Amino acid sequence: MLVEKSLDRKLAAIHADPHGCREFILADAKDADMAFGIGAPGQSPEAHAGELRFRTLEEYREQIRAITRQGLVDIMLMSVSTSHKLTLEERLFAESHVTPAIRANDTTDVHIARGSRYVETPALPFRSASLDHAQCGHLDCSSQERSQGANLGLYSVTFNNDTVLDRETLKRFHEFREEAERKGFRYFLEVFDPNVPGAVDPEKLPSYINDMIARMLAGVAGPGRPLFLKMVYHGPKAVAELVRYDPHLVVGILGGSAGTTRDAFQMLHDAKQAGARVALYGRKINSAENQLAFVTFLRLIADGAIGPEEAVRAYHAVLGKLGIAPRRTLEDDLKLTSGAMSYGGASVGAPARALVERSSVGGPSPTAQAPTNGPPDFAAMTVTERLAYHRRRLGFTA
Repeated sequence: MLVEKSLDRKLAAIHADPHGCREFILADAKDADMAFGIGAPGQSPEAHAGELRFRTLEEYREQIRAITRQGLVDIMLMSVSTSHKLTLEERLFAESHVTPAIRANDTTDVHIARGSRYVETPALPFRSASLDHAQCGHLDCSSQERSQGANLGLYSVTFNNDTVLDRETLKRFHEFREEAERKGFRYFLEVFDPNVPGAVDPEKLPSYINDMIARMLAGVAGPGRPLFLKMVYHGPKAVAELVRYDPHLVVGILGGSAGTTRDAFQMLHDAKQAGARVALYGRKINSAENQLAFVTFLRLIADGAIGPEEAVRAYHAVLGKLGIAPRRTLEDDLKLTSGAMSYGGASVGAPARALVERSSVGGPSPTAQAPTNGPPDFAAMTVTERLAYHRRRLGFTA
């Protein structure tokens, strides 16, 4: 029996009522092995006498399994190699409402090897992923095989206000769209900020990005358009402008580099208030002291059950209950510190206590605790039903 994917249901609801719909799509971006290499899984929590050591690829994949089974994200973004293992071989997503997705291209501004300088030069389009490998695990899939694996991908573009380079970027994007449409492969579009200093006046950058998005998609008919956007959050005015221009161009934000917990929570809250309907967090999740707890509070904020500041306090309380030492004091973690960052890292109360007392994030997520008549089916719930459920758990009146 096929399980309905929450992504498809939410997108349908958003397009049915672009201004009134309260649904919000949350994605975990676990595709960092296509950028950082060995360091992608993040630092190992074990002590190694001052030696820097990273988690293993298998430990990285185990976090993907855990977050997928937790069921609070709508999309799990992976490299093709990881998706081959988890989607095709293990069938992790077969009975899950979470949609598997792959990074469909890897432009040179995400080539971040130790000792490299690629991010200092203008991005060049590049794609190592094969759509056939993502869909069925081998080249030349039959039409019947294409639904076996991941059938959604992230395609990224980086404009640097350079005629020659940007034309090549658009040409490669055109080629990808044609292949994707022929193979029935869906995609969402990531638009990075310029990766070289001085490409665009910083004060005009939000307008430049919005104009480039509107311009590049004006020549793309319905079947070739992205499901939604992933872009740097440049503040509520920039998001609202794009949403007002075309409410069916579903806006999503990228989480950016790791900052304070308040940075992550506040960005999600503010972007949603401005009209964004998707958030894709990668490094902010991966660097969290407890990823399941962190994702839980992202979902609570996305569903309007708790505010950013109180979520930080509750997150720290959960860490305390689990015996996990936070990297920052609560006071420091409540601070707003970081703006939007490039991929390479260069800068261009009582309800909370109630949640902590009822949570067990080391195992199932707090919101996945069973009510009296069995576990909730989050995929089948409307946003209103999920909000009511969360409010009951948090001690608010329903």
